[in-house]
This record gives sequence, structure tokens and C-alpha cells, in this order.
Amino acid sequence: MESRTVAGLEVNNVSLKSILNNRMMYVVYVLLAFALFGVIEVFYERYFMLSANALDAGLAPGSREVAEAMREAIFGSGGEVKREAPWSLYIVNYMYMIYVGSGIILLVALAELVDIKLIKKTAAGFLTLGLAMIIAGLFTIMMDLNILHVHWMFLSPRYTSGMWLMLPLYLVYIPLVIFEIYLLLSHHEHWAKKVALPILILSLLIEFVEFYVQAKLFDMNTARHLWTTYPLLPLYFMVSSFVASAGVMVLYTYLIYRNTDRSECEDLMHLIQKITLYSVIALGAYEATAYLFIDKKWAEIILFGDFKFYFYAYLILAVALPFALLFKDYTSNFVKVIAGISVIVGTYLGRMIFVYGGNAYPMSDRFGVGFEKYSEYEPVKDVIFFMPPLGEIAIVIGSLGIIIGIYRIVDAYLSVSLMREH
Repeated sequence: MESRTVAGLEVNNVSLKSILNNRMMYVVYVLLAFALFGVIEVFYERYFMLSANALDAGLAPGSREVAEAMREAIFGSGGEVKREAPWSLYIVNYMYMIYVGSGIILLVALAELVDIKLIKKTAAGFLTLGLAMIIAGLFTIMMDLNILHVHWMFLSPRYTSGMWLMLPLYLVYIPLVIFEIYLLLSHHEHWAKKVALPILILSLLIEFVEFYVQAKLFDMNTARHLWTTYPLLPLYFMVSSFVASAGVMVLYTYLIYRNTDRSECEDLMHLIQKITLYSVIALGAYEATAYLFIDKKWAEIILFGDFKFYFYAYLILAVALPFALLFKDYTSNFVKVIAGISVIVGTYLGRMIFVYGGNAYPMSDRFGVGFEKYSEYEPVKDVIFFMPPLGEIAIVIGSLGIIIGIYRIVDAYLSVSLMREH
């Protein structure tokens, strides 16, 4: 393919029309249509939904329906985060996309430091995929935080807020990852070698800080002991992200290299198989001990109560099945792909359990008068579950289109999927 050099990068001479007019991009358009529908649905609920007012109350005094409608108008509507319906699918998808993308980038950075050549050859593609997942996660959380009001995070910063701490981190982190990709693709080999080590060390430092800040974000929510009693929460986020990242890397390697670089694809699949297996063992060991430290009431509900089906499905898909499939070195690529898909589904389910589990036995006995209620008119419940609204589900589905679309466009111009010596 013909190309031209721009700032040291070989940019393919392809037309935008040819990039946008192909079968994979048609899939992207369908997924982005889901995202657009979700955004419209959420914005309608926030700004255009009719709600009860004083006239309604005057026409129907004492009506419970009007009281509930007025309460909804004051304290939130639809998919908004509020005391009665706290963090749900937005946070699940944000955590998953951010952690998996960051995990891929962290694994690539570690491979660069210890000179694992197969990972180094494919680093540009993996970093692009990881960055695309991070952007998809940020898209999800921006819908949750209300994108129209994000500017207030700059105008009125709250330095003790966990979400605000993530803002400057990503403002540094994302350009740093882009710069890493540039170094891998450019022809400034001498300059690249000089700055590669400090860039990688800085990248690793930011990765660790990111996991720490995310853990603090959950740890500050003192009302939900599932989160605050999880031992070594940054370690849990890191280990589980390695498992999910390895699963994504297995699937990516198979889809991208199975027909183009077969011998190296086999070696790369074998390498990622080992990474996945060790990560799965570490996650299994963590989960086996973590519930000894978690608040007893929460542990009983998740292990033996309403969450037990989802929890054991998570353990089977994310730990037991991948371990059984990947334990033998001679397993075929098809089996490895099945294990990768199992890991992806299982770890996503694990994120849901972690987030929704915070709603089990929902509020702690912070004031010494018994566990708090969600509503003054309801008894204390063991499990509070709110089905995510349609708009929220559509936005999560649409985030997949952001990942695929970003990767396809970058790859079309820069060929990040090629194996490169550096």
C-alpha cells in the first residue's frame, strides 16, 4: 500500500470513503446508533420529561402517584444516580473498559521493560486497542456525570473528590499513551530509544496511581461495606484487570493475526495463554481469601443469598473454565479463544457483582440505630436491584462501536496491526 511520511509516521494513502464504506464499519454504525439512541433517551429523561407540579398536587391532593412524581422530579429521574438507585450499569461498563484498556497498556509496558519481543512487535496494535477501550469507558462515565456539566469540574475543582482526581490523571495519561504509540510507529529510532525507558516508567507509575485512585473512589463510600471491606482493593482491581485484559488480548490476537502471521500468531497465543493462566490463578486465590474479610452480612448475601447464582457463574466463567482450558500447553487456538471469551464474559459479570453488590443490605449502621432504609416508607431489604433503563443499556452497547471504530480508523491510516521490529 502506498504511503507518505508525516512527522516520522508512515501514513497510508487511503480515502476516507474507503475506510467508512466497509462491512466492519457497518457494524460500527449499528452500534453507534444504539449509543445515539441511548444519549437521546437519557437527555430526554433529564431535560424534557413532563413531571408533576403544584397544579397537579392541587387537583389531586393526597395522591400517592402525584407525590411520587414530584419526588422524582426533585430528586432525580430515569437512569440518574440517586440514593434509591445508586451506581449501576454506567459504572460497571466504565470500570470494565477503563481497567481492561489500562491492563492491556500496563502489560505492554511491562513487556517492553523486560524485552518480550513478541509483545513488542505487536505493541502498537495493543496500545491502540487499550486506548480505544479507555475512551469508550470515558464516554460511558461522561453520560453518567452529565456531559453538559463537565466544565464545572474545571471551573470548580474539588480536590478531595475521587472523580475529580481521575480528571487530571487522564489528561496526562491519554497523551502519554498516544506518545508511546507515536514512538513505536515513527522512524526516530535513536530518539525513541533515549526516551523510551523514562516514558515507560512514567506510564507504569500512572497506571498504579490510576488503580489506587479508583480504589479510593469506592473506599470513600462508607455506607456500603462490600466496597470498604474488600481487602487491598487496588490489588483486586489490578489482578482482575489483568485477567480481563489477557482474555481480550487472546481474542484480538486470533482475529488479527490468524491468517497473516501464522507462526508468530501461534507463539503469541501461547505467550498470552500463560499470562491468562497465571492471572486467573491469582484472581482465584484472591477471591478465595477476600470473602474472609468482607462484611459478614454482605458475604452471606453474595455467597448464599440472591447474588449466589451470579457469583458462582462469575467464578466458573472467569476462573474455573479458563483454568481447565488453558492448563495444558497443547490446547488448540480454538480452545484458547473459547477460554478468552469465557474470561471476557466472566470478568464483566464480576464487575456487575461488585457494583450491584454494593446495593445488597444497602446502607451500613453508621448512626447506631440499625441499618438505614432507602425509603422512609419501605422496610429494610437485603437486596435492592434496579434494572438499568433502556437508554443506559443502549449507551453501554454503543460503547463497543467506539472501540471498534477508533481502532479501525487508526489502523487504516497507520497500520498499527502490523508486527514491527523495534
